[in-house]
Amino acid sequence: MSTIADARALITAARAAYSIDTHAAWSLTECLDRLDQPLRVALAGSLKAGKSTLLNSLVGQDIAPTDATECTKVVTWYRSGATPNVTAWYDGDRSAHVPVQRRGGRLTFDLGELTASRVDRLDVEWPARTLTQTTIIDTPGTSSLSRDVSARTLSMLTPENSSSGADAVVYLLRTLNATDVSFLGQIGAHVGGDSGPLGVVGVVSRADEVGSGRMDAMMSAKEVAARFASELEATGLCQAVVPVAGLLALAAETLRQGEFAAFESLAQVPDEDLQLALLSADRFSRPGLLPVDAELRASIVDRFGLFGIRMAITLIKLGVRDSPTLAAELVERSGLNELRSVIDVQFGQRADQLKLHSALVALQRTLEARPIAESAAFQAEAGRMLADVHGFQELRLLGRMRSSTPKLPENELAELHRLIGGFGIDSSTRLGLDPDAGAAQRHDTALAAVQKWRRLSEHPLLDQFTARSCSVAARSAEGVVAST
Repeated sequence: MSTIADARALITAARAAYSIDTHAAWSLTECLDRLDQPLRVALAGSLKAGKSTLLNSLVGQDIAPTDATECTKVVTWYRSGATPNVTAWYDGDRSAHVPVQRRGGRLTFDLGELTASRVDRLDVEWPARTLTQTTIIDTPGTSSLSRDVSARTLSMLTPENSSSGADAVVYLLRTLNATDVSFLGQIGAHVGGDSGPLGVVGVVSRADEVGSGRMDAMMSAKEVAARFASELEATGLCQAVVPVAGLLALAAETLRQGEFAAFESLAQVPDEDLQLALLSADRFSRPGLLPVDAELRASIVDRFGLFGIRMAITLIKLGVRDSPTLAAELVERSGLNELRSVIDVQFGQRADQLKLHSALVALQRTLEARPIAESAAFQAEAGRMLADVHGFQELRLLGRMRSSTPKLPENELAELHRLIGGFGIDSSTRLGLDPDAGAAQRHDTALAAVQKWRRLSEHPLLDQFTARSCSVAARSAEGVVAST
């Protein structure tokens, strides 16, 4: 299996061959640099889909502006940094420091006299653990009324004659319309190249609104996500679709003790009075109706939404007695933990594979755009490496298994899911062994798995998808054998 070191050697050799072509050499140097940088994950989707709110939820801090100001019309890169710092790059190669402010309790970046049309991108450095291994790119809405605003997202994710600025994409959906399908198609072609989309995960955003804020809203959202996943599976544009109530997730991760005390008080209100107050956000915030200060209620409904309030009160009535437990329960019910798990399996644990793929696709595009005598040989080697990366097949199968199930017994289905890296990609986890298992035990277990899954893949009564799944599992086991 090809490695980062193999790709680095190939790209270095290509750069040496392009030594007299300054532009190509610069592009290949950028390819090499990306191999050593954190994985780049872009958040994309239509206007008002909740990208910035989801970003804040994933990071666990309020670091991205969510109000509709000039800064939300600009592609913004969030990287790890010792202290908060925001830089605007504009007019080609000029830069300026951007102050971070809070207005009305909301974080925003003050661009001053700069307008979004002049700013190429914002670079945000922030001390957040999530950003240590992952650079998150927040993009403007793809369905913005301004074509220039939407074009910035396309230019970053699908540039002409160059590789995508992202290694993986989380695409937020409110509905599944022709615009979304078209954009996902463009992303898949660019992020995945000829081998199709790899790091693309869909999110049914603002999922609590699917059920109008009712207690069963997330159940309705899961059904919508399953339908989206089924429709996207036919086109191969997405690995998974997960429903997430981003507003609730962010509020839960930043739950304050005063808010918990307010929920405890509201839990004592008779059900009829409480349901009447929760008919609308305006009614809930109205002075005098409930035994919690009206200003605090207005803040709570702004942060949690009616669904989050109903959920928090219900959990307290069911026995939650402290704010950390309530926060954890709300995060779980928001769908954020499921999304984090999907991102970890699809992106985090396979960061090297995704970066390797991005670098090789970028190399191919440079070779095609600026051919020289040695280009054909470099192209052939890059193509061989791309075909050799079995992890890409595992990624696609894991995504498809979220909506389609191979026709196997439950125990073998669980074993297949584990073997192809559904719970982790280290050899012991794949084989279901103790982490301290010796090399000999891992080798023998993996060899037995190769024989089992190869035999299953050749069974004449299996449907094509199940047989293909077994074949992928056998190849995964062969990879473990080769590494022990």
